Amino acid sequence: MATTTEFLQNVGNAGWEWLAYLALALGLIFTIVFRFTQVRRFPTMVKLISKGATMGTNGEGISSFQALAMTLASRVGVGAIAGVATAIAAGGPGAIFWMAVTGLLGAASSYAESTLAQVYKRSIDGEHRGGIPYYIYHGLKLRWLAVIAALVAFLAYGFLVPGIQSNNISSTVEYAFDIDPWITSLVVTALLGFVIIGGTKRIANVAQLIVPFMAVGYIFVALVVIIWNFQSIPETVSLILSSAFGSNEVFGGILGFAITWGIRRAIFTSVAGVGEGTYGAAAAQVSHPAKQGLVQAFSIYVDVLFVCMATGLLIVSTNSYNVITPVGDVLHRGNIPEDLVTGGANAQAAIDTVIPGFGSAFVAVAIFLFAFTSQVAFYYIASSNLIFLTKEKVNNTALWVLKIGSLIISFVGGIISADMMWAAGDIGYVILGFINMISILLLLPVVIKVYKDFERQKKAKLDPVFDPIPLGIQGADFWEKPERDEQESFTPWPSAQVKMKGSTE
Repeated sequence: MATTTEFLQNVGNAGWEWLAYLALALGLIFTIVFRFTQVRRFPTMVKLISKGATMGTNGEGISSFQALAMTLASRVGVGAIAGVATAIAAGGPGAIFWMAVTGLLGAASSYAESTLAQVYKRSIDGEHRGGIPYYIYHGLKLRWLAVIAALVAFLAYGFLVPGIQSNNISSTVEYAFDIDPWITSLVVTALLGFVIIGGTKRIANVAQLIVPFMAVGYIFVALVVIIWNFQSIPETVSLILSSAFGSNEVFGGILGFAITWGIRRAIFTSVAGVGEGTYGAAAAQVSHPAKQGLVQAFSIYVDVLFVCMATGLLIVSTNSYNVITPVGDVLHRGNIPEDLVTGGANAQAAIDTVIPGFGSAFVAVAIFLFAFTSQVAFYYIASSNLIFLTKEKVNNTALWVLKIGSLIISFVGGIISADMMWAAGDIGYVILGFINMISILLLLPVVIKVYKDFERQKKAKLDPVFDPIPLGIQGADFWEKPERDEQESFTPWPSAQVKMKGSTE
């Protein structure tokens, strides 16, 4: 078992090395092609999010804000706390800078993939569904690749990563409150069951209720600690920048690790370009795909530039970190116990420097909320892929198998070692990332058409409305049928028949 886990870890690590740099390259390409739209259109993002938080829907889709919350539920996970500490431990403080750069560029990738998710989404059983396999099939017409992507995502999000999140919750709660893991796992599984059995609407409602609260609460506490140590802020910023560019006398020798781990952790926590956010993006009811593309780009800012940066500054400004090279050389030993396990414990120790005894409990609660909402979002992602695999039709039996399987994995994952799940999940992310990044690059001409159409309408001071026909975009059937509310969902599979209400077979 140990040998298998080690082999999977080595494969996953090798894959992430290549994936991280590909993600950075694509983010740079999209940033240039879309003329820094993730920065230039920031005011538009804020307006769309504010409007989406107050607008209702026609009962079919969910609001733009709910879709954002669902995406953040999957993105703002344990990686935003433990993952940042790991990056600093391996690459030094400079890794924080490269995380920020990757997040800024990754927002452009998120814009591209989320726009595609909207363009090629489908109305299925009264819900908007879309994501990676949908735009691969309807956009690229590559059914075999779409099936592979859907299968990998279904297995990863349905039966691997939920166990990882549950394990993080139970171990953190045990450390902070000395509660047996099986009790925590039972509670988490019961809560998860209550949410996912309620369907997409309940998932969206839970996400929009918990996600803003948990993100703002965590950032607030982190800022309190950082401001408390305000005298160290200039030194902290200088340390991060000098380490990021290899000029620091202590960390200059690990510049490569700073870049690699900064990029890797930013991609891992935000999964920009990997396609995780495309499923929530497709669920939103908007008048133009680019609108949700911008909203989803903002989610990268929240995850990487707000939450991850808060964690990084929190840890470095309080000197609550160690830096150890792969060969075991200790480059820096912080004001923390030597036996401290790098991860969430670093943030706990950092908070304790200002509010003694509060760090463990607070971080445990934060990780509980982050990981639990991720579990909820992962189920939705798995269900969207399952619906694609069942020929874009809702198969209630298959969905119940997924629900029961996800709950079992959630419970078991909380009481056993998750090393193999982590390793297998890493490989799943890598496979999905390569498929998605190549796909959105091939579909870039479509995104450019949608982007230019949105910019043209905004320049004319119009509220952009999407029509794919004048743009020559094929396969965007959802947008081509104004009467779709009166029709059953379109099923494009070779063996399926398109049946309209009122028609005869």
